[in-house]
Amino acid sequence: MRKIVLSMSVSLDGYIEGPGRDISWHRVNDELHQHFNDFLKNMGAFLSGRVTHQLMADFWPTADRDPDASATVVEFAGIWRNMPKVVFSRTLEHADWHTTIVREVVPADIRALKAQDGGDLVVSGAQLVGEFLRLGLVDEMRVYVHPVLIGRGTRLFPVGDDIRASLRLVESRAFSSGVVLLRYTFDDGDDQQP
Repeated sequence: MRKIVLSMSVSLDGYIEGPGRDISWHRVNDELHQHFNDFLKNMGAFLSGRVTHQLMADFWPTADRDPDASATVVEFAGIWRNMPKVVFSRTLEHADWHTTIVREVVPADIRALKAQDGGDLVVSGAQLVGEFLRLGLVDEMRVYVHPVLIGRGTRLFPVGDDIRASLRLVESRAFSSGVVLLRYTFDDGDDQQP
């Protein structure tokens, strides 16, 4: 069965973006970007909320047309365009680039998606990640901690969310940019407890 993998970048103080959706503080150099490409190209689909999907769709479909684009950017543009995508949105009417729009997160439907053949499923986007965690749908967490403090913005794990989980660290890796990957599974193979 496929796994659902939470994959998010976060500041050291717990934010995935600053005010105004600012991610200029991300420290993604070619080494880290190649790591993302190597990991994501093997996924079976990208699962995201509307905001995350639209931010990606505004940039990646044509990112490789920029003559100054790095090799890693060119490679990821192709990965993003060709990867099946599921966008969870109550308002989005249309999406291109192999995208399916789903109105609600229905646990039985997600489990059926996991049972299909193919690579693992990567989930991103603060609200969607929170909902998947509350429903016990996440199997693995890959948190990329960037060595910055931004003070405010959107938290990866919002204060007051009723999410409890015991995690087991299965991998850590430091990159030359100072970013550290912390990869966790849930203790004893159990999903998180809503």
